[in-house]
Amino acid sequence: MEIEIGIGKSGRRAYGFDDIAIVPSRRTRDPEDVDISWELDAYRFELPLVAAAMDGVTSPATAIEVGELGGLACLNLEGLWTRYDDLDPAFEEIASLPAEKATRRMQELYAEPIKAELIGKRITEIKSAGVTACGSLTPQRVERYAKLVLEADLDVLVIQGTVVSAEHVSKTSEPLNLKKFIREFEVPVIVGGCSSYSTALHLMRTGAVGILVGVGPGHACTSRAVLGIGVPQATAIADAAGARIRHLDETGVYVHVIADGGMGTGGDVAKAIACGADAVMIGSPLAGAYEAPGRGYHWGMATFHPTLPRGARVNVGQKGTLREILVGPAHENDGTLNLFGALRTSMATTGYATVKEFQKAEVMVAPALLTEGKSLQRAQGIGTGH
Repeated sequence: MEIEIGIGKSGRRAYGFDDIAIVPSRRTRDPEDVDISWELDAYRFELPLVAAAMDGVTSPATAIEVGELGGLACLNLEGLWTRYDDLDPAFEEIASLPAEKATRRMQELYAEPIKAELIGKRITEIKSAGVTACGSLTPQRVERYAKLVLEADLDVLVIQGTVVSAEHVSKTSEPLNLKKFIREFEVPVIVGGCSSYSTALHLMRTGAVGILVGVGPGHACTSRAVLGIGVPQATAIADAAGARIRHLDETGVYVHVIADGGMGTGGDVAKAIACGADAVMIGSPLAGAYEAPGRGYHWGMATFHPTLPRGARVNVGQKGTLREILVGPAHENDGTLNLFGALRTSMATTGYATVKEFQKAEVMVAPALLTEGKSLQRAQGIGTGH
């Protein structure tokens, strides 16, 4: 339904995760009978998870551990991991910087040139552990490093930017032809981000196996404030899921929708799937792992952008191990641990056996969902009242 913003301008009402609730169906299931696995191209994962390509989240070591726990982790192939051989001094410094100096100093650290040999080295580190290797490049650099990632035997490539379109127009340079590149590339490609039905549909038509949905919802991202763009995640995911249905009808090809950003709890992950996502890409919850390279700090891929920073270094603290955050056990009651155990329990409680079934769950607009009956928790700062 269009809402009049003023004479000459109207817009749709959009919803975020906090605005909706999943409605239980007529049946329930045992959590042990629920299958939350996810298949992407030739790869199968026990968890519908992609760990975000952010330097404070995914290192070769955490990528290996996430893989062993059943998920997929994406390494930023343009980040610190391919600029420095020894990362400990850089991460120690970033964690010690005062807030007012963090962005400027991080820009200096990221000014170090990318070293081609480190791209192959990092991919090989992950591959040698026997897990699926996934790496991220921006559209501006993907052609430059495409041969390197193929030589290193990368399994999945993510072409990622704040906003990626299938039709980039430039008067000064020859833009990447996404459709031509993806169809000729020998490795399955995920591309994003996007936040609308039309852009999602066009990205699906490039031949990508998956698209990332989310513009600016991340906890460390400031794009929505700096640029004024974005769509709340529940609506963005549902629109992309609608595009997936049309693309499937037109081509017979199923393209995966991956919700990217804005999820901090197991309930958020469940809502993303219920809105139509096949999997989720998360960053800040994993940045709080003891093993995360950021030492409890988290920053986005555009934090160090030299012309217009669109991210912040945020302190997420350290909550638990990667295992505890992803699959438990949980020793906190605020939903930030055992994210995928929560997804499994949500599906069981509402009666759905698989991720594909759960995408069809009924949802309801519920602005009071997080506050109704929770006055004592809010007053005492416990549970969901943090």
